[in-house]
Amino acid sequence: MLKTINILNKRARFDYEILETYTAGIVLTGTEIKSIRLGKANITEGFCEFSNGELFVINAYIEEYAFGNQFNHKARSERKLLLNKRELKSLFKNVQAKGLTIIPVKLHTTEKGLAKLDIALCRGKKTYDKRESLKEQDTKRDLDRIKKNF
Repeated sequence: MLKTINILNKRARFDYEILETYTAGIVLTGTEIKSIRLGKANITEGFCEFSNGELFVINAYIEEYAFGNQFNHKARSERKLLLNKRELKSLFKNVQAKGLTIIPVKLHTTEKGLAKLDIALCRGKKTYDKRESLKEQDTKRDLDRIKKNF
């Protein structure tokens, strides 16, 4: 039984308003998947961009594999995302027309050991929206404390 790995982008929900989410496969080399299975990845600074009709995740960090040799991968290279044509067309149309962006939200492995990347179509929040979300978190935390005591 393989251990599932969940690597989250906690800044995404704070900085962006998430409109839609998609699960995409990601094209990796052998040493990249080994590093992900060890949990040595970070997607907080990553973003997605279209190039020749294909979607790539850029600036996602996957640490070099410690036991790799000369064929080890680069830590911050572009990685192709695998989606259906229909999903790619709708994402491309939304990004071009409405000024939205695509952000990686979660990197996880399946039961088969494949790496999947959850991406989200997002709109950037303003600073007052961020303050509102912080207030909501504080009030929810206070209510949970009160409920716990009773």
